[in-house]
Amino acid sequence: MSWTLPNILTLARICLTPVLALLPFIQGYWPKVIAFLIFIDQVSELGQLLDPIADKLLLFATLIPIFWLTRHPTILVDYRIPWWGSLPVWVALLLVGRELLITAFRFFAKRRGVVIPAMGAGKLKAVVQNVFIGATLFWFAWKDALAAHPWAGWFRNFWDKFHGAVVAVTLGGAILLTVYSLVVYLYRYRTLLKGG
Repeated sequence: MSWTLPNILTLARICLTPVLALLPFIQGYWPKVIAFLIFIDQVSELGQLLDPIADKLLLFATLIPIFWLTRHPTILVDYRIPWWGSLPVWVALLLVGRELLITAFRFFAKRRGVVIPAMGAGKLKAVVQNVFIGATLFWFAWKDALAAHPWAGWFRNFWDKFHGAVVAVTLGGAILLTVYSLVVYLYRYRTLLKGG
């Protein structure tokens, strides 16, 4: 591997992935705020252009703490997602499975001389999915901040409802767009599946 700037940045993104996966498990809100900030930096336009493999690792690294923390609330903090409660197993498998399937499909197509570019549905899915992940990481930080500083008043109630709605709605949107984009990809390139 040549030490060009894109390669160095890609390597840095991959190295930060386990850090991002571990930070939400550390007690207190600052580790979760740092995880949120790292995630925002990782999903920047530059970051997404550099390496799709790093993007897949980033998805896996963020879904692990989201899946675990929404299912195992601590004594002090309940991290459950509004409307959903915990992140359902089938949702985690759907989000991860779609990425693995499309990556394998692209590799299969490339072996046959066909390059499958990113499509609008896939790009929109990535945006909504990233909003969900970022909002959820910040939701964890917010819940920890409330445990440390039990604020009261209209802003807390407003933010709880607004932030919770963003997390819940973007999760629903990510699920729908994941299924839709997968169907679109497979239908558009169905001749490859038939051996054509």
